[in-house]
Amino acid sequence: MRNNLIFLLFILAGISSCKKETDPVFDKSPDDRINDTLSHYQRVLTSAPYGWKALVYPAGVPGSVYSFYFVFSDANRVQMFSDFDATSTDNVRESSWRLKALQQPCLLFDTYSYLHVLCDPDASHNGGTYGNGLGSDFEFAINGAQGDSVWLTGRFNRSKAVLIKATQQDQANYLQHKINRSIDSIGALLTYFHRLSVNSGDYDVSIDQYLHRITFSWIADGKPQQVTTGYTYTPAGITLMPAFKVNNTVISSFDQVKWENGAITFTVNGKPATITNTATPLVIDPSAAKRWYRYALQNEKYWVTVSGFHADGEDDAYHITALPNYAFLTYYPQINGPGTSLDLLGFVIRQDNGQNSIEFGPGYSAPSFTNDGRIVFNDDGFYGDPANYVTAVQKTRTRMAEPQGYYLVQTSASTYDMVNAKDGKSWISWQTF
Repeated sequence: MRNNLIFLLFILAGISSCKKETDPVFDKSPDDRINDTLSHYQRVLTSAPYGWKALVYPAGVPGSVYSFYFVFSDANRVQMFSDFDATSTDNVRESSWRLKALQQPCLLFDTYSYLHVLCDPDASHNGGTYGNGLGSDFEFAINGAQGDSVWLTGRFNRSKAVLIKATQQDQANYLQHKINRSIDSIGALLTYFHRLSVNSGDYDVSIDQYLHRITFSWIADGKPQQVTTGYTYTPAGITLMPAFKVNNTVISSFDQVKWENGAITFTVNGKPATITNTATPLVIDPSAAKRWYRYALQNEKYWVTVSGFHADGEDDAYHITALPNYAFLTYYPQINGPGTSLDLLGFVIRQDNGQNSIEFGPGYSAPSFTNDGRIVFNDDGFYGDPANYVTAVQKTRTRMAEPQGYYLVQTSASTYDMVNAKDGKSWISWQTF
């Protein structure tokens, strides 16, 4: 017992003689460590001899991707190019940037730049949605760096981005304006539908230059197929991100892209390819025309367009927006109420009291629907004051009466494009509210 007590006293004495403070795990304070990290990234960003390429994937538009070129200076200025459009590809823009600790190291672009265009809430600037733009970011958390890459995540919308150290040739491509935007010539093709012909077959293609997305549609084993992928511009043409894969073929890029003889020509995997006009798509939605018509009818709504027909490469081809006090054009099924047969293509005019009203337009009996997905309008005369039956109205009425009718292409939950089935060279973009 006595021996045990002596042993216990030795233990207590040893404990009491221990140091009261705990040795620190790190040799610097948290503030010093975060400042060191920020200084490290400052050196990384500013020391790249040829700047940085960047890829930005806006969170609000899945599948879209945009490329940038940045040169960061120690004065916290950044010069940049972007492939968003032709202007940003050819013109350098300078803005400010900084690094800041916001729970983790962050890269902030804090004055308006090409990055901000993707976030602009005015959708007319970027083709996105009003109030949100493309749902992209201009403040990024730095997730880390590996090799020649720095990985980023947007702080607000969680958009992904990556910086890749540029080569001397990358720098020259931007500074010497060598980025190839010939694919944009697709807008010069007169038809709504476009046909891609490559070594592996034919496809319908739809290119959205605002959203940097290309959609491929085709028929396989009697069934419609569709794939949408993003793309960025390169000195050769475009790179698909991710690559388009079909059967045993992988299409990762369009190279040597040119606009010549009314078509876009290029190579795919070293083989010649073209995008040309086509009046009839390979893939037709056979129920789209009925959906378009019945949606307005069953919901007691109407379809609206401001500029009317696009025809032969010209928006507002019949100049209806020049009509006195013109507001918009509407297609109103059964305008006299459910169960009536009269549809009206109504010209809506602004009144002196600030209200809008349908004043005149051609009427139609119930439309016909074909098995291959077309709607055919059955003209039933002109309604309203004959003095309003002017050239713009006459041409619009004549175009609506095309005996081959129209294909309907649904472009969103509330928008459709109505395409002339005769030659595909005229169409109206409808929306409803």
